[in-house]
Amino acid sequence: MLRILISILMFVFLFLFVTSPFAAFAGLMLILFIAGAIVLLGNIFQALLGTDGNS
Repeated sequence: MLRILISILMFVFLFLFVTSPFAAFAGLMLILFIAGAIVLLGNIFQALLGTDGNS
């Protein structure tokens, strides 16, 4: 589990590094990325708990 969290943090920092030159869109991209990360974490927790999201 720690490995997954470290991978996610590395991806977040990489994403921020890539989008930093585009200062005009950085805020919007960050909001969209956070929303995507919340969905991703929700899916990971559903997979860990064994619940089906379609029911």
